[in-house]
Amino acid sequence: MATTRAPASPLLLVLTAVVSVQFGGALAATLVPEIGAAGSVTLRLLFATAILCGLARPSLRGHTPTAWRTVVAFGLALGLMNLAFYASLEHLPIGVAVTVEFLGPLTLATVLARRARDLVAVAAAAGGVVLISRALEVPLSTVQWTGLGLAAAAGACWAAYILASGRAGREFASFDGLALAMAVALVVTLPLGLRSVPDWSGEAVLKGLGIAVLSSVLPYSLELAALRHLSARVFGILLSLEPAAAALAGFLVLDQRLTGRQLLGMALVVLASVLVMGAGQRKDPATTG
Repeated sequence: MATTRAPASPLLLVLTAVVSVQFGGALAATLVPEIGAAGSVTLRLLFATAILCGLARPSLRGHTPTAWRTVVAFGLALGLMNLAFYASLEHLPIGVAVTVEFLGPLTLATVLARRARDLVAVAAAAGGVVLISRALEVPLSTVQWTGLGLAAAAGACWAAYILASGRAGREFASFDGLALAMAVALVVTLPLGLRSVPDWSGEAVLKGLGIAVLSSVLPYSLELAALRHLSARVFGILLSLEPAAAALAGFLVLDQRLTGRQLLGMALVVLASVLVMGAGQRKDPATTG
């Protein structure tokens, strides 16, 4: 079992991961139209696997069967989560896709809730995500069942990712578990992604490298470190900061206006984060299932 030093602030790790994902997402939005969802995910995971395995140099020996099962589950969750979400964007407005996907971590947080305060935090986070993403403003005629199913599948995989990441952090030293899981995720997506290889221009490859760092290597490493000291329940709620960060980035960088509902949604996810990171959290064991 890996031993680690407690980070200065698990919340800071999560916040940094959240910000990194926003930049990666902006870059990914320009790549998907060029090489498709499967191609984008595969290119991203190809670079992420190379970087993580190069840095961590994970050993294939000395691991228990339980540890290997954790790695496989972790990798499957990573690969399928990315494939399902990117594919859902081909059928749904992004606001709806994001909202449905967040049902995964929020449902996990609800199942693991121990106090009434936890349930209030989950409700606040859920309401905040809906308001920020403006999912309620989307006409029902634009919503497709295929897209909803894919987004829901991505959400389920996200919940599995949270659980598996926490376990990998305990079973493996440093980031060995993440590096091996990334390789598994690459194997999962490779059969679909190879079809897009003829479309991989030099610019697309460079974008894939940037997305790999911003959306995979950096955030997944930070989240794994945070999950060594946070419960899956708390982490699942903190993830609701992602759409808030995206909306704030759009306001600051792209001069996109924020509606009153979005501002209320941002206040709700901040409230949820404050509730779960309250004084009682220090006594909460960092277990993930």
